[in-house]
Amino acid sequence: MSLPVPSTTARSAADAGTHPARAVVDLSAIRHNLGVLAAAAPGAQVMAVVKADAYGHGLLPVARAALAGGATWLGAAQLAEALELRAGLDAGTGTAPDSGVRTATARPRILTWLFAPGAPLGRALEADLDLSASAPWAVEEIAAAARATGRTARLHLKVDTGMGRGGARPEAFGDLLDAASQARAEGAVDIVGIWSHLACADDADSPATAQQTAVFTAALAQAERAGVRPEVRHLAASSGTLFHPATHFDLVRPGIAVYGLTPAPGIAGGAQLGLRPAMRLEARLTVVKPAPAGTPLSYGHTARTTTDTHIAVVPLGYGDGVPRAASDRGPVTVGGRRLHVAGRVCMDQVVVDLGPQGAGVREGDVAVLFGDGAAEPSADDWAAASGTINYEIVTRLGARVPRIHVDPEARP
Repeated sequence: MSLPVPSTTARSAADAGTHPARAVVDLSAIRHNLGVLAAAAPGAQVMAVVKADAYGHGLLPVARAALAGGATWLGAAQLAEALELRAGLDAGTGTAPDSGVRTATARPRILTWLFAPGAPLGRALEADLDLSASAPWAVEEIAAAARATGRTARLHLKVDTGMGRGGARPEAFGDLLDAASQARAEGAVDIVGIWSHLACADDADSPATAQQTAVFTAALAQAERAGVRPEVRHLAASSGTLFHPATHFDLVRPGIAVYGLTPAPGIAGGAQLGLRPAMRLEARLTVVKPAPAGTPLSYGHTARTTTDTHIAVVPLGYGDGVPRAASDRGPVTVGGRRLHVAGRVCMDQVVVDLGPQGAGVREGDVAVLFGDGAAEPSADDWAAASGTINYEIVTRLGARVPRIHVDPEARP
């Protein structure tokens, strides 16, 4: 068996035989998922959140696919990644010329929200980014950058409705409004957005979502009384988009659901929601050999073969982002059979006990760690085996694993 060769993507040097593993990212799945999310929030625009290298899937190719799928905004948490995103989109890079992925919007809106005092906000304004402020100091630095560059900043004000993280607390939101209104009066900013983030939208039984929505609505009313009427009000991420229509307002900001993974396994799986996983993590086996009963496997000898068998080495380990917590448990498919990691996850590799049927397996055959969740294990399966969430499984995938972007539904 050999790895399928993508026919509609630029080949990376890392894929040209130098790395025996790869993450195959289906851009048609990204577009499909954007359609599902847009249908779930028909009265709102959609911001595809592509922070953290598009949750490990590859920033620029995913951003272009998301725009082709109907997103009109992109979200990148860190200023550096937002600047990279804008530069890449403006340069027309990040996808193969023949991939069929085209953006309907010449210059999409990009929101970025995490920066510390002294950040190069002038560069952000020159890159036409939308900026967020949670406190007056941030408004003041954004206004200073606007004065220095001669550009009016597009400003989103964030209110902490109960997440206990970013945003101005309700009792301090008036101070944030005052600072923004003063900057607006001098022409330094346009207040284009008011937003917040939900803490428990993945819990169907939690009252927190309704409580946060009420606090958000009160903040909007406070802004209205202060003469602030933003272009977009936004509260919902993936769970809000899919499960809480009252949180949709003018714009929704899905993240993990863009990549075909459920934000709330306790409510519904990805397939139930109509989502398609975009990433498959696979590798060619580098070692296959017989192992008699009682053979200890990997560090610490936490596993031993129980019968005469064959074992295989999969060249992926915690150096690639495979969770060590999934030692002795992580699911792996080889030749269509569901197996699991035997022994501890090492930095560069894991061992799989192929069982009595393993005699026909050869070096170079493909092992799949996660993929479609049907014939292959899913990121949710790995999350369960590791005691974490699917977000972490895909996002932590190491940089040395090449991302190969394919598009089986590309237009000719």
